Amino acid sequence: MKTAEEILNEKEQKLISIDPDTIVQEAVNLMVENNIGAMLIKENELITGIFTERDLLRLTAREDFDPKTAMIRDHMTTNLLFANHDTPLYQLQDTVLGKRCRHLLIVKEGKYIGLLSSGDLTRASLNEKSQELSSVSWDYYENWRWKKKK
Repeated sequence: MKTAEEILNEKEQKLISIDPDTIVQEAVNLMVENNIGAMLIKENELITGIFTERDLLRLTAREDFDPKTAMIRDHMTTNLLFANHDTPLYQLQDTVLGKRCRHLLIVKEGKYIGLLSSGDLTRASLNEKSQELSSVSWDYYENWRWKKKK
């Protein structure tokens, strides 16, 4: 079973981050440009927060919110969820489902090495199942017919 680090290596996407003093509109533009659903917030070379599509959705419901003046620092999530690099796929999926989150930071030797989304985990799971099924011999079943009970 694949681990978090193996899934990250297949993903081949580097961590994209912004400064906490970035304006929300700029962060959203970067998310759209990079086709990502979350932006990591980095301060003094440390990841200190995350800003996601959900955060933006909640903010847009507020009448006092203006993405052209609001700073990420004031709206980022700082309670970061993470998993170790050697965590198996099913455990990663369990964490995402159990904590009702869409993104997990992956940590190795005390450093964040990547970010996995629920979509990344679904893709990895489907790829793994496809590989399992392709290794099965279906010859036995080709001529299988249900027999009626007498």
